[in-house]
Order: sequence, then structure tokens, then C-alpha cells
Amino acid sequence: MKQSLITFAICLFATLSFAQNAKIDSLTVRLAYQNQDSTKVETSLLLINELYDIQEYNKALLFIAQTSELSKTLNYDKGLAETSYKKALIFNNQNKTSDAVDNFEAARSYYSSLRDTLGVAKVNNNLGVIEIQRGNYKKGLENSLSAISIFEEKELKDDLSKAYNNLAEAYYNTNMFDKALQYNKKALSVREELDDLDGMKLSLKNLGLLYALKDDNRRSIDSYERMLTLLSADDTDIRGEIMPSLGRSYLAIDELEKASDYLREGLAYSRRQKNDLGILKSLNAFGELNINNRRYRLAENQLLEALKIARRLNNDEELLYNLRLNRDLDQKRGFYEDAFNWQNQYYELKERLDQEKLAKLNIEPRIEDEIANTVPLIDTIKNDNTATANPITDKPSKKDTLLIYGLIAGLVFITALLIFSYLKGSKDGKTVKTLSKSNKELTTKNLQLEEVNQVKDKLFSIVSHDLKDSISSIKAFLDLLKDGGISKEEFNDLIPELSENANNASSLLFNLLNWSKSQMQNLQPKPELFNIQEVFHIKMSLIEKKVSDKGIILIDESRREFVYADRSMLEIVIQNLITNAVKFTGKGDVITVSNQDYNGKVLICVEDTGIGISEENIKKLFNAKKNFTTTGTGNEKGTGLGLTICKDLVELNKGRIWVESTPNIGSKFFIELPKAELSE
Repeated sequence: MKQSLITFAICLFATLSFAQNAKIDSLTVRLAYQNQDSTKVETSLLLINELYDIQEYNKALLFIAQTSELSKTLNYDKGLAETSYKKALIFNNQNKTSDAVDNFEAARSYYSSLRDTLGVAKVNNNLGVIEIQRGNYKKGLENSLSAISIFEEKELKDDLSKAYNNLAEAYYNTNMFDKALQYNKKALSVREELDDLDGMKLSLKNLGLLYALKDDNRRSIDSYERMLTLLSADDTDIRGEIMPSLGRSYLAIDELEKASDYLREGLAYSRRQKNDLGILKSLNAFGELNINNRRYRLAENQLLEALKIARRLNNDEELLYNLRLNRDLDQKRGFYEDAFNWQNQYYELKERLDQEKLAKLNIEPRIEDEIANTVPLIDTIKNDNTATANPITDKPSKKDTLLIYGLIAGLVFITALLIFSYLKGSKDGKTVKTLSKSNKELTTKNLQLEEVNQVKDKLFSIVSHDLKDSISSIKAFLDLLKDGGISKEEFNDLIPELSENANNASSLLFNLLNWSKSQMQNLQPKPELFNIQEVFHIKMSLIEKKVSDKGIILIDESRREFVYADRSMLEIVIQNLITNAVKFTGKGDVITVSNQDYNGKVLICVEDTGIGISEENIKKLFNAKKNFTTTGTGNEKGTGLGLTICKDLVELNKGRIWVESTPNIGSKFFIELPKAELSE
């Protein structure tokens, strides 16, 4: 039976080939006896189409050249339009893109003079594909949109489905996923009418991807599973690629058993087919699954294999996913130095990809409106102009504005609370001191009042200058926002500055609050035994982004060791020391945190290779009355209170703090704390 089917197929193919060759021979003979007129041009165009269909491109180009010359002699624009169009198609299939574009544009000019809207639409659709492939998404959208109205009007389903797919791809590449979904759905609907299996597979694959990007994993699964039912035995590559995507969608909704089944099948299938992309996707997803199941060794092997493949394929999206998973894996295993390195690589790649996406987002969010005024063939699609606005090009949302106002309100409230606390503390201090009658107590009172005044003066100085500057900068941003005076570029430029000002204000308030507590002498330690390494890990994780931005290397040499102190106080101290180290180091510098046993106590060290401190300035570091502060390597501001707070809190916990530093070489801050409760 099988042999009979094969024989039948061979005979059928031979018959079809014979019929097609007979038609070509017939057209060639007819062409030889025709006069040099438009009839001969039409016969030649039929022959060119036949040769194009069987991919006899060189022969087709010979007839195109002859037909074009005859058309010029006859001033026959239709012949010139058709030969230019067919020549462009051939060049495009041969990857001669520039030649293809030149001939498409020539064909469009001829079709326009003939008022042949269908011819112009076909040219525009092909140009749309080329521009989209080149990354010129705006131009690609213009061309494809101008073609759609004509295809819809004339019900040219095949051309229409291709145009829909072109638009969907352009919108996808400009992160306008709602529009991409809309046109992929339209393409799928038309391809179902045509019973076009290949087109249906493509549209369903795209829908699965888009739904996954929008975290609509149920619909993503439906699209992928429907697509699998359409695949034939020959669709090996696409099957190996879809299986891991389907597994990821199940993983996202915590259906781990189904995720595991699809990933296992996809990996085995891709390995058999030597499909590197399928292997890569499967290994990455398996890595995430095994991290969730705490199979860390297996996850490590899978992610490292995937890492090599991602770099070999230059697949940045999968590489980004892999770097994030490697970071998560090493964080969970406690390998924080390795996790930090993965984090650096992750943010470096993410920043580059974000910049590339921003470059693509130069397309106006309602581009159809603009095209409607410039391309006469799209009058019928003016109503279809609901492209999802790009949040980068739109004005900031009302929600963002309210968040910023909330930030300012919070800052003002906390500042007022601080001032009130200090004034109240000062008043209480005066009341208590006036009860004292001895000269010694009066002298002490005067000294304390003088210190309180110095404290109050410093507080108002900080609030009126440093904190005021940060809040004023945020207010200025809001005024621009309210007046609508911020362009897209200016908005993007102001976001980092706004974030930095908010961080500065937050840091100022953090230190002011803690310093105020220590100065008012109402802060009592509640010591306990805790692991100092845990504190290091928590505080180091908070500065990962800043360290990455400044290009600093952070080394963790801490070890498991118990300290007897107030944990919350020591967290404040460690955070200040690490933040200070980041502040005064730059690209290529190293920050090292460590602890060790020293004479029965715990010796903590935060070391950096930054700008260092002069001997004269070291004397001012731990004294708030000296009002000593300097600007960091990234122009970071400070209050001059951080190290004063550290000194107060360390001494409250029966410890001591000191610094060793050399200008232009670096600094070492040491803290010595007890390992157990000390007797009074």
C-alpha cells in the first residue's frame, strides 16, 4: 500500500510538472510569433509569472528585461509597472534588498500614474515587510496600513492576512502588545477562512507569545495547545520551540506537573532535532522549575548549559532570563558574591536592551492618524486608530503624579515631626534643668542647653538646605508636569534626577530620625544574640543597584558569627558604613565586608579602595558639632550625621568604632562588639 502511494505521488508530481512545462513551452512559442505590441507584453508577463512560480528566476529576469524594453518603446505603463514589480519580488527572494526596494518604488510610481490602487497596495505591503525587517517600524506601519484598506475592499484574503501579520510584527517590536494582539487575531481569522495551516500556525504561535508577555497565561496555553494540534511530523523545529514556551506558561500558573511534562518532552525533542533555540528555552525553564523545587545542583547544571547556548546564539532575551535565574539560584544558596556578579551582568544587559526598546519607541502612539493625512490609500482605516499609547511617550499618568505628591507630603510630615520632637525635647530639657538648684547643675544645664541649641541649629540647617533642595527639585518637576511643559526626552531625562532626589531626602530623614533619638537620650538598646552575617547580606542586597550603576565591586568575606547587641541598632550602623563606602568609591573600586574573632570579641570591618580621608578630617568624622560632610564621587549629598549616629549606637551597645584611612588609597571602618552579655 505504502509503495503504491509513493508511486502515485511521483506520477502526480510528474504530471503537474509536465503540465506546467507544457504551459511555459506554449507561451514561449506564442511569444515568438507575436507582433511587437501590447499583446506581446501581456503574453510575456504570463510567461514571467509561470517562471517566477517555479523559481526559475534567471530565466524570468531575461524575459523581464526584454518586456521592459518593449514596454518603454510602446509607452506601455502597465507593462513597466508589472515588470518592475515582478523584478522586485525576485530580488527580494534573493535577499538583494536595496535592488528590491528600488524596483518596488518604481512599480509604485507606475501603478500610481495608472490609478491602480490594488497595484500600489501590493507594492506597499511588500515594502512594509522589508522596512519592518530592517527595523524601520514606523515606515513599515505606514506601508502596511495603506495596503489594508484596499485588500479589505477587494476581499483579497491572502494579501490581507499577510498585511495583518506585518502590522502585528511591527507593533510587537515597538512593544505595543495590544495592537499586536489585535492584528494577529485578525490574521488568524482570515487564515482560518482560507484554511491556511501554515498561516494559522504562525498566528497561534504569535498569540501564545503575546498572551504570555501580558501574563495572560491561560490564553497563552490555549493558543499553544491549539497550535500543537495543527503541527505535522515535518514541523520539528517549531514543535521543539513551542514545548518549552508551553511549559513556561504552565510554570507561571504553578501547574508544576504539566510544566515538567512539557519541558521534559520539549528538551528531549529539541536534543533529537539539534534545535539549539528549543534546547535553550527548555533548559532555562527547567532551571526555574528546579530552583522552585530546591534542586539547586540540577538547576545549576541546566542554567550553565543554557548560558553557553544563549551566548553562542546571541539570544539576549533568553540570556537576560538566564542571568536572573542564576542570580536567584546563588542568592538562595547563600553564594552572595556570585549572586552579585550575576546581578551586575543582568543589569548591564537589561540597560542595553531597554535603550534599544526606547529607540524603537520613537513611533508615535497614534501613528494611524498621522498616516491618514499622508497616504491617500488608507481613508477606510481612519476609524481603526486605537493603538495603545506608549507610556514613555505619553504624559505621566495621574497615578504617578499622586505618588509623587504623596512622597512630598510624607517628607514634609516627617520633617515637621522631627522639628516638633526637637523643640519638645529642648523644652523638656529646660524644665528638668530648672529644677536643679546647685551651681554645678546650673553649669551642666547651660552646657546641655548650648548643645541642644547646636543640635537644633544643625537640624534647621539640614532641613532648610539639604532637605529643602531635594523637595524643591521634586516640586519643580511637578510644576513642569502640571503645566504640560515636559517633552518625551525631557521626561526620560528627569526621572533619574527625581529618583536621586527622593533617595537623598529619604537618606536624610533616615539619619535625622535616628540621630534625634540618640540625642534626646530616649534610645535604649535591647541586646540579643544574632548572626552578624545575616545583617551583612540584608544590607548588601539593598545597595546592589547603586553598586551596579557606579561600577563598584562588592566582596562579601563575612562569616557566620554571633554578636550580642541590639540588632536594629547594628543594622543602622552597618547600613551607614556600607552606604558611605559606596558614596566615596567609583568605577573599578572594591568594597569588602568582613568579620572575625578578635580577643574574644567580634571585629567587623567595612573596607573600600575609594578616595580615602585625610588625618585632619578623620578627627571630625564622629563629631556632629563639627558639621563635617563632603560630596560623594557621584555628587551624593550627606548630613554629616551618619558616623555620629554609628558612634552613639555602637557605644550604647558597649562597643567601639574607629577608622584607618589613607587619601587616594581607601578606608577601613572597624567596629568591636561583645560576643556575649557583659557584666556591669
